[in-house]
This record gives sequence, C-alpha cells and structure tokens, in this order.
Amino acid sequence: QVHLVESGGGLVQAGGSLRLSCAASERTFSTYAMGWFRQAPGKEREFVKTISRSGSTIYTADSVKGRFTISRDNAKNTVYLQMNSLKPEDTAVYYCAADPTGYGRYWRLNDFDSWGQGTQVTVSS
Repeated sequence: QVHLVESGGGLVQAGGSLRLSCAASERTFSTYAMGWFRQAPGKEREFVKTISRSGSTIYTADSVKGRFTISRDNAKNTVYLQMNSLKPEDTAVYYCAADPTGYGRYWRLNDFDSWGQGTQVTVSS
C-alpha cells in the first residue's frame, strides 16, 4: 500500500479555484493509477476524476466536467486536482486514492487499495 497525504483544501467563494495535491510515499508511484473522490455530509463517497499510470486515460464525473483537471508529476510522486468555477455543491471532503492495477477504473472501487486522510473543501455561496 501507499501512504498518501492530501493538501490544498480550504474555504473559497463560489466561482473561485483551488488546487489539491496528493503526495505519495511510494517510489513506484508511476505504476499506480490515481484518483480523486469526495464525500459530502450525509452522502456516499463519489468519484471525481481518475488518471491512469501513464496519464493517457482520464475518467471524469459529469458533475465536474469542464471545471476540474487532474494531472500527475511522477518525478514528484504527486497527483493534483485543479478545481475551477467552484460551486457550493462541490463542498466535501476530498480524498485521493491509489490503484495498483494502473488503470484507474473508478467503477472498480476495490482496485483502490490506498486512501489519504482527506482534505476539506468548502465553497460558500
């Protein structure tokens, strides 16, 4: 498993931007697909975006299309989530996760065997 630490959350007004980072401890980070998920109060955890180990395949939830971008820097063992045009409904705890299969198939949640502790994102109206 991989130790993951998220950062970059905070309070932002609607329409604003935030960039989340997730640093991984594993030297073989480049072999993992990475994903961002979120959980709002009283709701189930939901998929946001995933990126394959090569970066060639990205899956995106409909709710964030055109607003959120996922990227990875394998030299820094870090994955990013750039969030633009934020809405109050984006308020949630955001988690990054690692998938050792390398594919990032978000519908196979059990593939993601390592999770960070989460970072709070709050969007005010």
